[in-house]
Amino acid sequence: MSDMTLSDLSEKMRDIDIAMLSTHTDGGAIAARPMSNNREVDYDGSSHYFTWEKSRMVDDIREDPKVSLTFQGKKAFSIAVEGKAKLSTDKKDFKQHWTPDLDQWFEDGIDTKGVVMITVKATRVHYWDGEDDGEIKLKTS
Repeated sequence: MSDMTLSDLSEKMRDIDIAMLSTHTDGGAIAARPMSNNREVDYDGSSHYFTWEKSRMVDDIREDPKVSLTFQGKKAFSIAVEGKAKLSTDKKDFKQHWTPDLDQWFEDGIDTKGVVMITVKATRVHYWDGEDDGEIKLKTS
């Protein structure tokens, strides 16, 4: 078992743009969908994603904020994150994490009506790097 740090993980995540975000649906099923991390790779245990406020995913998070993220990198590098999701419609929050690439999805930028930001704060991160694997537990606040 390895002793990778959050900083080590951040470095290995540099080329991973897409994560699968999984939620619990109202019927108890698990729903997953691909989300872009907007190339925010200085991973500190929090991830930020933008979507439409009137979506099934947002409804799921309102009912149960426990979510998971999975990342697949190069050469059998994988990460599984357990965490709690928080929703924000505050444009100040948007500005901190908005990138120009998002304008293709949200034509008025941070002023696009109906946009919400999902922040996933990790509580546990498990990683695999070939035969090497390990876990990082994060403090919950």
